[in-house]
Amino acid sequence: MHPETGRFSPAARSLLVAAACVILIAGMQAAASLIAPFLLALFIAIVASPPLRQLRAYGLPYSLAMLVVVLALAGIGSILGILFTNAFSDFNANLPAYQERLKQLTGDFAAWLDSIGIHASRQALQTYIDPARALGLAGEFISGLSGALTNAFLILLTVIFILYEAVSLPAKLRLALHDPHASTERLRHILESVNRYMGLKTLTSLGTGIVIWVWLRVLDVDFAVLWATIAFLLNFVPTIGSILAAIPAVLLALVQHGLQNALLVTAGYVFVNTLIGNILEPRIMGRGLGLSTLVVFVSLVFWGWVLGPVGMFLSVPLTMALKIALDASPQTRPLAILLGPEVPEAPPPANNKAP
Repeated sequence: MHPETGRFSPAARSLLVAAACVILIAGMQAAASLIAPFLLALFIAIVASPPLRQLRAYGLPYSLAMLVVVLALAGIGSILGILFTNAFSDFNANLPAYQERLKQLTGDFAAWLDSIGIHASRQALQTYIDPARALGLAGEFISGLSGALTNAFLILLTVIFILYEAVSLPAKLRLALHDPHASTERLRHILESVNRYMGLKTLTSLGTGIVIWVWLRVLDVDFAVLWATIAFLLNFVPTIGSILAAIPAVLLALVQHGLQNALLVTAGYVFVNTLIGNILEPRIMGRGLGLSTLVVFVSLVFWGWVLGPVGMFLSVPLTMALKIALDASPQTRPLAILLGPEVPEAPPPANNKAP
């Protein structure tokens, strides 16, 4: 603090802001089990608000429109939960047999290496190349997702309360804020951006899941519904979600039908994710997310570390909302620019000197 003015120096202010951010992040991580379901409910409510407004435009009373939306959400969640739980139970029952078969394939691979003059210890191969462990991790991941369904009732109740509260929110903001017009415009921008992203991402993820299900059914891979549901869910996770979704299905195809079928499954995943993720999504979403590619990947790691799997699912909309909020203040606008997409370099100034 400056002894004469009584104000903090710029360096001291920066340290205070950094310390406050560290405390905030540590608090969010400690309370992740409480914050993550609330954030998930908040984003579900944002996605559900346009159908609610549409039903109101058709003349339905607000309570009846709410009932229709809540029943639709509960129906979709119940269908996903039933499909997921049943498929997971069957997969978990067959998991030991799949793991044993993968160990045999690893031994066959070691024998093939010996036949071509590459001598490798089978124990070392099973240590460093352990596909059976990969299937085990897939089972643990699916179990974790099934455990998340236990919060479904709490999440649905939170969505209902948020949707009811949203009716009076604009009036409260006008009374509570010094500049209600700018604040409501900023909030509207955040809601529109997040809603547009979540709505379009849901449609493209649904298309991904349907195509994967059809392809796996054609190739006669077990639990096609389970792998299609995982592909739908992990399509919300940027960068690595599609890769993680493909691993258990490819390994299972290898166990069931051999290398050729596994390669066909891999080709199907690559084709679907290239078509939808790299061609259709950028065209549908127009200008894109307003975030740089590096920021999307870093946000995935950061929010996953802070909030767990829910943070990975919501990493992009959370970062989009953060960028819009930072852009509202002149002091934080440089951070918003850094989070934004790549800016083309300005052309060098023309040399106007006479020859």
